[in-house]
Amino acid sequence: MAVPPRQDVASPVVDAERCHVAGAEIEVLHREGGLGVPGLVFLHEGIGSATQWKDFPFRVAEALDRHLLVYSRQGHGASSPIDAARGPRFMHDEAREALPGLRETLGEHLPWLREPVVLVGHSDGASIALLHAALRPASPVAGIVAIAPHVFVEAESIAGIEAAVRAFEESDLRDKLAKYHRDPDHTFAAWADIWLHPDFRGWNIEALLPRIRVPVLVIQGRQDEYGTMAQCAAIVRGVDAPVDVLELSDCGHNPPRGRPDATHDAIVSFVRRLAGDLS
Repeated sequence: MAVPPRQDVASPVVDAERCHVAGAEIEVLHREGGLGVPGLVFLHEGIGSATQWKDFPFRVAEALDRHLLVYSRQGHGASSPIDAARGPRFMHDEAREALPGLRETLGEHLPWLREPVVLVGHSDGASIALLHAALRPASPVAGIVAIAPHVFVEAESIAGIEAAVRAFEESDLRDKLAKYHRDPDHTFAAWADIWLHPDFRGWNIEALLPRIRVPVLVIQGRQDEYGTMAQCAAIVRGVDAPVDVLELSDCGHNPPRGRPDATHDAIVSFVRRLAGDLS
């Protein structure tokens, strides 16, 4: 298994490497840090990939001098395609099976992945991070940064995805995604089809939130086209640990792109506080 070398964080463009996990080829980016745990694991949005974060994870990791792993889930980026339609519990499966498998496999060469990590997830990736902490308590997590998370399906979520479908068909969205994904049509359809499927309307993970017993930082754009502050309120109510909420004005669904400095500074401050608690 090839493990990617340390990347030059001064460069906004980094070359991805690949590793094999449970028979699938997974695209990964990696940075070695100097301060030990907790390292950072970034989980991308529903039509995202490792490289779509651009240099944002590396700037956060550099500011903290932390280990970092960024990866593309199967069906995204340069990772292997998925060979079946997703079901309503696809995020549960990613959190319970795929992410633990990745941590265990790469942990043979990157032992910090078997120690407590901070999961930094965006959109679907934030939901997966929350589910990972709730469903796999033996898999060590020090904290969670949930950026524009989903814990239930809102009307705004459906309307936003319907608008994205129109944009994929009528604008240059497909061409933009093609820069990052092996098969942009398949990646987009796998995401949109399950979110718009009638069986997914009842998807709700609020009952699992009390199982989360690590600090959480929620970052939400006020103009998010896929969700509202109700998601944040549900996390505050449900999680059995301190939850900080950062609401960003003039910001849509992608705070790392829309309000990068505020998002960066909030994550750095949160991880530093966690590190103090762990020391």
